[in-house]
Amino acid sequence: MNMAIRVYLLLFIVLSYSYTAFSLYEDQVGLMDWHQQYIGKVKHAVFHTHKAARKRVVVSTEENVISSLDLRHGDIFWRHVLAPTDVIDQIDIALGKYVITLSSGGSILRAWNLPDGQMVWESTLLGPNASKPLLLVPANFKVDRENVMFIYGNGFIHAISSIDGEFIWKKELASEGINIQQLIYTDGSDTISAVGFVGTHRFGAYILDVKSGELLKYKSMEFTDGFSGDLSLVTDDTAVAIDSIGTSLVTIQFHDGLISFHQTLLSHLIQDFRRAAVISPSNIPGAFILETDNSVTLIKVISRGELKVVEELGHATAVSDALFLPGGQQAFALVQHRDGKILLTVKLDSDDGTSNLLEETIHLDNQRGKVQKVFINTYVRVDRSNGFRVLIVMEDDSLFLLQQGEIVWSREDGLASIVDVKPVVLPVEKDGVSVAKVENNLFEWLKGHLLKLKGTLMIATTPDDVAAIQKMRLLSSGKSKMTRDRNGFRKLLIVLTRAGKLFALHTGDGRIVWSRLLRTLRKSETCQSPRGISLHQWQDPHHHALDQNPSVLIVGRCGDSLDSAGLLSIVDAYTGEERNHMEPVHSIVHIIPLSFTDSLEQRLHLLLDANRRAHLYPRTAEALDIFQRESGNIYWYSAETEEGTLRGHSVHKNCVLEEADNFCFDSRDLWSIVFPSESEKIAATATRSLNEVVHTQAKVTEDQEVMYKYVSKNLLFLATVAPKDVGPIGSVTPDESYLIAYLIDTVTGRILHRVTHHGSVGPVHAVFSENWVVYHYFNLRAHRYEMSVIEIYDQARAENKDVLKLVLGTHNLTSPITAFSRPEVSTKSQSYFFAHSLKTMAVTLTAKGITSKQVLLGTIGDQVLALDKRFLDPRRTVNPTQAEKEEGIIPLTDSLSIIPQSYVTHTLKVEGLRGIVTVPAKLESTTLVFVYGTDLFFTRLAPSRTYDSLTEDFSYALLLITIGALVIAIFITWVWSEKKELQEKWR
Repeated sequence: MNMAIRVYLLLFIVLSYSYTAFSLYEDQVGLMDWHQQYIGKVKHAVFHTHKAARKRVVVSTEENVISSLDLRHGDIFWRHVLAPTDVIDQIDIALGKYVITLSSGGSILRAWNLPDGQMVWESTLLGPNASKPLLLVPANFKVDRENVMFIYGNGFIHAISSIDGEFIWKKELASEGINIQQLIYTDGSDTISAVGFVGTHRFGAYILDVKSGELLKYKSMEFTDGFSGDLSLVTDDTAVAIDSIGTSLVTIQFHDGLISFHQTLLSHLIQDFRRAAVISPSNIPGAFILETDNSVTLIKVISRGELKVVEELGHATAVSDALFLPGGQQAFALVQHRDGKILLTVKLDSDDGTSNLLEETIHLDNQRGKVQKVFINTYVRVDRSNGFRVLIVMEDDSLFLLQQGEIVWSREDGLASIVDVKPVVLPVEKDGVSVAKVENNLFEWLKGHLLKLKGTLMIATTPDDVAAIQKMRLLSSGKSKMTRDRNGFRKLLIVLTRAGKLFALHTGDGRIVWSRLLRTLRKSETCQSPRGISLHQWQDPHHHALDQNPSVLIVGRCGDSLDSAGLLSIVDAYTGEERNHMEPVHSIVHIIPLSFTDSLEQRLHLLLDANRRAHLYPRTAEALDIFQRESGNIYWYSAETEEGTLRGHSVHKNCVLEEADNFCFDSRDLWSIVFPSESEKIAATATRSLNEVVHTQAKVTEDQEVMYKYVSKNLLFLATVAPKDVGPIGSVTPDESYLIAYLIDTVTGRILHRVTHHGSVGPVHAVFSENWVVYHYFNLRAHRYEMSVIEIYDQARAENKDVLKLVLGTHNLTSPITAFSRPEVSTKSQSYFFAHSLKTMAVTLTAKGITSKQVLLGTIGDQVLALDKRFLDPRRTVNPTQAEKEEGIIPLTDSLSIIPQSYVTHTLKVEGLRGIVTVPAKLESTTLVFVYGTDLFFTRLAPSRTYDSLTEDFSYALLLITIGALVIAIFITWVWSEKKELQEKWR
C-alpha cells in the first residue's frame, strides 16, 4: 500500500509540474513573435566577387545602413545602422578587404572589415566650409609604402592611408571660393586634379602633387552664360555642364592648365526640346546621359568638345555606371519598361558607338513601379564568355538581382521606411474545417502528441526532434490562417511606406499578404513630389462582415509644405484593390476621425486645411446630415510650435467660396493660450488613444475609499522647455533650464494642472492613458534621465467615496457631466530616475481595459522595454502599510529598476526604431505589439499573465494521459487496498 501511494504521488508531482513553465524554450522561438531585418532603399552598391571569397555586394541606403549582402540568396552577411544625422555620402572597397564609407557631409571616414563588418578605423575630417563630399580610391597607389585614398570634404582635400586611416597630407582648396565637383587621378600619374565652379560663371582647376599635396598649378576661366547644376566628368580632361538658362550643354576641356569651352544648343541635339534638361549622375567614360521630361539620351563627346547623340534610350530608363571588361573594353546596362515587362540591355561601348552584348526580357510585378537605379557586375561563364548580373532598385524601394534572364532573389526593403500602421481584423471563417484536414491519420496524430509529450517533459534533445516540434506547433497553431480566431490574435497590419506603397502583413508570421503601389502617391504631371502622411480606418463593417470588406483611407500631400495639395485614396483592406482615389484637392494639415458612421458603416472624417477650414468626408448627403446634427459637440485643438500658441476650435458655418461647397466649413477660435517666446517653447504633446477602453472610473484605495478617475478624451498633456534648450543635452546650464508640464482641457482651454521641473531639459517623450500621463526627460542637476507620472482625479464626486454605496448602487453617478462646468480635480505625481534615453513611448491596450497597464519604452539601444505601471504609481511610499502592500503598492525607490526579463524584444534589436503600435486582442489578458524602424518586430504581451486562457501549445493529449494515469493509479490502489483488507480479515 505504501509503495502504491509513493508511486501515485510521484506520478502526480511529475505531471503537475510539467505545466508550470513560464520560460521561453528553444522549440518555442517564433511561436508568438517574429523579427524581420531590412536595409532600406539602396543608393550605392559595390560588388566584390573574388574567387577566394564569398560573392557579395556592399550597399549603402537612405536609412543610413551600410550592409554586405550575399549575391546567391540576398541574405544579410552583416550591416551597421548609422545615426540619422550621419548620412552616408559615398562607399568603395580598398585593398580588396576594407569597405570605405564617407559620411556626415565628408566629415567622417571609416573602414570596415569586409568579411565580418567590424570597424577597423575611423578618421574625422574637420574644416570650416561645408562642401560636396568626394571619395577617390585608386586601385594601386602608394606613398612611402602606404596605400592612399583621396577625400574632399569641408573645403580640404586629404590623402589618407587605407591601412590605418592616418593623415598623410591635407590641403585647403575652398579659400578661393571654389566649389569642387570632381577629383581626378590617372593611374601612374604624379598629380591629382580637383575641378569645380567658382561662383556660377567661372570654372577652376587645381593640380596638386599626389605625394606631398603641394599646389602645382591653379587655373580658372570665366564663362559668360554661367553654369547650373553639377559638373559631370566625361574623361580625365573633359567635363560637361548645363548653362545657367538650361538651353545649352557646355563641354569643358582642361589640360596642362589650359581651359576651353564649347557650347552646344540642346535643340540641336534633341528634337522638340522645350524644357530644361538634367545630366544624370552616371559614370560612362567618354559619354554621359541627358534626361528631359520626355526622353533619355546617350551623348558622346568627340574631338574638340563636340557632342554626338549615340542613342535615344526612351523615357522610363535607368542606366548603370560603366563596367570595365577584360581586354580594355567597357560595358554598361540600361533598363527600360515596356508593357509591364522590363527589358535589360547590356551595351558594349566603343569609339564607333555601342553594340548590344545582352538583351533579356523579365516579367515583373507591376506593383513595383519604375526602375530607379541599376548596378552591373560581370562574371566568367563556363564557356569563358562574359556573363552579367544586374542589381536593380525599384520605385517601391525593393531590390532584386537579375542573372541569365531570371530574378535570382528579391528583397522588400521598402518596409524599412514605414510611415504609418493601421490594424485590421481578418474575415470571418465561413466554412468549417473537417477533422480529416487537420489530422491526416491516426499514426500522425499519435506521433504528433508523442512529440508534444517529449517537448513538455523536456526529453526532446536531438535537433531533429526540436525542429519537428517547432514545425508541428507552427502548423497546428493555425496562426497563419487568413480568418479570424476566437482570441483575436490573427490580424492584418496595413502599413504605408515612404515610397507610397501599401503592405498587408499577417500578424501570425509576418508574411506579406498583398502589396499595392498606390497610383495616387506616384509622381505625375499634377503632383511632382507626392508623399504619404497617414492611414485611417474608413469602413469597418460589423453588421455586414460576411459580405463586405473593411477599407482604409490613405492621406498624402504633393510636397513637404503644409499648404501643399492633399491626396486621398481608399483601399480594400483584404485585397489591396484601390476602390477610389481623388486627384490633388485642398491642403491637408490635420485629420480628425469622428466617432460617427453612416449606414454603410463608413467613418466620418474632418480634414483641416492650411486656411483653417474643415472638409467633411465622405462627401454624401447622409454623412452631411449626421455631421450637422452633431457639429455642436465637435471640438479640436491646434498647437503652433514655432509661434508658441495653443488654440481651440469648433465648426462655425459653411465656407464662402467661388463655387459652393456644402462639405466645407469655416472654423472659429474658441480660446487660445500663448506661451511667451522669451520664456517657454513647446516641446511635446500627448493625448489619449481614441480606441482606448476604460473599464471603470472608480479606484478603491487601501482605506476602502473610492477615488474617481478624471477620464476625458479632451485632456491634453503639453510640455514646454526654456527657449535656450534647443541644442543637445549640456548646451544650457541647470540654472537656465526648466521643463513645465501642463494638463489642459481642449474644449474650454482651462489649465487643470501645471508643474515645473527646474534644471530639466528635453527631449520630452510622453504617453497618456486613462487618467494618467508618464513623461521622460533629462535632469541636468542630477545628470540622469527622469520619468515623471501625473494622475488626475475627479473631486466633484467626493460624496460618493463610500464603497458600500458603490456596491449597493445608491451613489449619485447619473448627474450630467459637461466640459464647460469648472471641474474640481486633484492630482498626484511622483518622479523617478531612469537609466535609459528613449526614442518613443507607448502603452498597452486591452479589449475591456481590465488588465493592468504596461508602459512600452523604445530605448536608444533600439530595444523595447515593458515597465509595469505599478512602478510608476505616485502613491508609492518608502514604508508602505500592510493595507498598501495588499493593494499592490511597491515600496518607493529613487530609481526605476530594470530586469532583463522586461525586454519585450528579448536579445533582438529593432534597428532605427521609430514607432510602437499596440493593438488589443479579443482575449482581455493579451495585447499585440508591433515595433517598426529599419527592422520589424511583432509579439504578444500579457501584462497580468494569461489568466483567462490556456497557452496555444497546451497539450490536451498529455492532460488526458494524466487523467487516465490518475484513474488507473486510483484503481490499482483500490484493488491493493481491498486485497489488504481481505487478508487482514482472514487473520
